[in-house]
This record gives sequence, structure tokens and C-alpha cells, in this order.
Amino acid sequence: MPGPDQDGSLRPVDKADAQAAHGWEGGEQEPEFKPLTREQAQQWRAGQPELSVWRLVGVQVLVGVSSGLLFWLFSRQMPLALSVLYGAASVFIPTALMAYGLTSSALTRLMSGYARASFASFMLWEGVKVLLVVAMLWLAPRLVPGLHWLGLLAGLVLTLKVYWFGLWFQVRRPH
Repeated sequence: MPGPDQDGSLRPVDKADAQAAHGWEGGEQEPEFKPLTREQAQQWRAGQPELSVWRLVGVQVLVGVSSGLLFWLFSRQMPLALSVLYGAASVFIPTALMAYGLTSSALTRLMSGYARASFASFMLWEGVKVLLVVAMLWLAPRLVPGLHWLGLLAGLVLTLKVYWFGLWFQVRRPH
């Protein structure tokens, strides 16, 4: 496989050069992976912050409603406030449906012991969430009278940012 030379021209790269570039020169191997014991895994889990998807949904609802209220207070335009609220709802309603699907549905309880089935369940609910968001945004002009697209976008973005702030606050919180 060709690789860049010092002058920028391409030259063939042999296996020894590739190993030297990655620090494997002289037979040096990657450190061997050692699985944790049950006690070590429990100790590691105890030190990790507990993340609640329902708390995330609650904070999204709070941010969406408060941003809609603030937009109404500052602009005194009801269509703008409704657009912000609808943008926020386009995030927290699908997130709540996905949270229910991943935590409370019978299908999830049935497949909880199987890693591949749990991953497939996650992908299924993520797909449902994305489709619902797209459907809600497509229906926005029909459902919100006097829709303000920038207000809808503001509500959408503010509510989406809850993921990042929620993760940041959750990680900073003492255990």
C-alpha cells in the first residue's frame, strides 16, 4: 500500500514500516484485554452516575414550555409562542415514546437478556422516533396557525440541547 514520503511523493509501505509507525516495533504487542470480575464490574457500576431517560424527557418538557412562555412574554405574539412550543414538542414527544419503548414496553422486557435483541429494539425505537419527528414537522403548517418557522426551529434547537446540558450536569454531579 502506498504511503507519503518525506517530500510528499507516494512510496510503497511495507508491514515493518506500518508496525514501527504504530509502536509495535521489536515484537511489542498490544496489552491483552482482561475482562472484569463480577465484583470489579459491580464496583465500577457503583461509581458511575445513574442516568434517567425520564428525567431527560421531563427537563425537555420544562425547557420547551418555559421557552414558549418566554417567547410569548417578550414578543406578545401567540403564533410565535405556539411555534416554539410545537418545535419543542417535536422533540420531547418522540423522545418520550422512545423512552417508553426502551424502558416499559412488553417487547423490551421480553428481550432484556439478549444483547443483540436489545440493540435491535434500540434501533427500532430510534427509527420510530425519527419518523415521528419528521411527521410532526411535516404536519406543522397544518396544525399551527400562523406558523413561524424560526420560532419552530428555536424551540427544536433549545429542546435538543437538553441532551448535552443534561449529560454535562449529570456527569458533574457528585456520586
